[in-house]
Amino acid sequence: MGIARSFAEWRRYRATCNELSRLTSRELNDLGINRGDIPFVARKASRS
Repeated sequence: MGIARSFAEWRRYRATCNELSRLTSRELNDLGINRGDIPFVARKASRS
């Protein structure tokens, strides 16, 4: 179960990173996110 959960978290992390990376800097700024914050935001989102 731990491996399946870890894999699911990793997939959500990658999907979130990819989605946020497609946004323009202006769109990210509207959300209050900098490009450098994407991994942190994605990691936090994948665990909830």
